[in-house]
Amino acid sequence: MIGKTIAEFFEREGCDVITASRSGAYPVDVTNQESVKGLMGLVEKKFGALDILVTAAGIYGEIGSLEKCDAEKWLDAIKVNLYGTMLSIKYALPLLKKGGKGKIIAFAGGGDGPLPNFTSYASSKGGVLRLVESLAEELLPYGIEINAISPGLVNSGITRDLIKAGPEHAGKEKYEAALKEASGESKTTSPEKAAELAVFLASEKSNGITGKNISAVWDKWREFPDHLHDIKKSDIYNYRRIRPEDRGYDW
Repeated sequence: MIGKTIAEFFEREGCDVITASRSGAYPVDVTNQESVKGLMGLVEKKFGALDILVTAAGIYGEIGSLEKCDAEKWLDAIKVNLYGTMLSIKYALPLLKKGGKGKIIAFAGGGDGPLPNFTSYASSKGGVLRLVESLAEELLPYGIEINAISPGLVNSGITRDLIKAGPEHAGKEKYEAALKEASGESKTTSPEKAAELAVFLASEKSNGITGKNISAVWDKWREFPDHLHDIKKSDIYNYRRIRPEDRGYDW
């Protein structure tokens, strides 16, 4: 849902868009190298180069206490969310470099804090955050900027997966919250919020912002151009270990 909405927003901005998914017009399996390479070959044939890459594929994967999880299924979210993001970026980079500069937008919702019973998903998204930060520095010489979006609670296929898992695996609180989201009883985040942020991060207005994890819900990203110097020169919107001195302790 989020990926489709982002594609629609980009088309409104006049972008030429290729939307790839497991069952879309351009089918791709982001966990398969040959499939991703084939997609990028198609992009090169159609456009010659690439200006923007959005990696929005994501799943919850195995849900439940780690002790009771299927170890092989636990890898599913790692494969799609982290490995799939890496493969997409890896094989898009030659096309982004060809374009002169470029923007990469990944998704890292759930990666900035603990998620009991969702260790696979949380680990995958935490990995995406560190991947984004590392690539931001690696790609500086090429003028390619990369950021992550935390989209908030969006009523999507992932919500249905959570409901299917049931309270015994997802936990009572998250299960009941998902039911409310699906029924419309509770307020969820519209995918349009993530799409608006994606358009901003793909635009020249965001030039200089890279390696950040930005919330589509909580962060005042429309004001970022006014604070560009502070954002660029600090670890604001980054994934960090908190030290004693950061909290006023001297031990």
